[in-house]
Amino acid sequence: MIFASDLDRTLIYSERAIKELGKPEGWRLTPVEKKGNNWVAYMTENAYIQLKELSSTSLFIPVTTRTTAQFKRFVIFPEDIRIKYAITSNGANILLQGQPIMEWSNHIQKHLKQESVLQVELLSILYREGIRLAGERKQAEEWFFYYILNCLPSESERKSIEQLASQNGWRISFQGRKLYFVPKAISKGNALDYICKLEGGKAVVGAGDSLLDWDFLKDCHYRFIPNHGELARHLGTVAFEDESSIITKNSGVSAGEEIIQQVCKLLHFNPIY
Repeated sequence: MIFASDLDRTLIYSERAIKELGKPEGWRLTPVEKKGNNWVAYMTENAYIQLKELSSTSLFIPVTTRTTAQFKRFVIFPEDIRIKYAITSNGANILLQGQPIMEWSNHIQKHLKQESVLQVELLSILYREGIRLAGERKQAEEWFFYYILNCLPSESERKSIEQLASQNGWRISFQGRKLYFVPKAISKGNALDYICKLEGGKAVVGAGDSLLDWDFLKDCHYRFIPNHGELARHLGTVAFEDESSIITKNSGVSAGEEIIQQVCKLLHFNPIY
């Protein structure tokens, strides 16, 4: 069975996310990400143990918007939790045994030039249209960028930003205080499809919380979505009508445990996958 999952705010939670979304009393957490000398992200102890077991019996593929360098801060991969592939930078990079597949990276570079305006041009267009984003701008390798916002834009401002980005070959996603701008050519779904063709199979189970995750979730037979995320708020709208996605009962770090428990049940009852 192929299990593809987003990490942040789906299976793994930063200290900020835990404070924002809450943690049930008495639940034990396992640290999974180290920045410098500090632990900065966690899973529940049960989720960690079950994911470790799951990764030994199925093909678990982390799918993240993080850059490759940010992804490598997760100390649990690949020593504790076995992985063959990882998708980073929202699908711009595919790692095989920790090394990028250059054929894929070159493919993305080609399509970027054909389908999207340059980042500097997009920023200029937003500025000309009166869009002012208060916050710190961060670069995700050479692929895309995001803002850590001081304050969230209004609904009308969000729609304007989304429309301008789309007209110029980009799309946006809000994840907490982060506003991502990603070229349309960069897709988690396309990256996962590439891996599935290499493996001669298909993604049976997927999990994710953001609109950027829908790219790969829509092609999974089973889909798990944390109830606190951007994607959960959009399900049921015209663009995301979907009766087969399962939204978690729990939110925050306990939603991550719920997802892994459900995936383990699927593996137990459907061993042919």
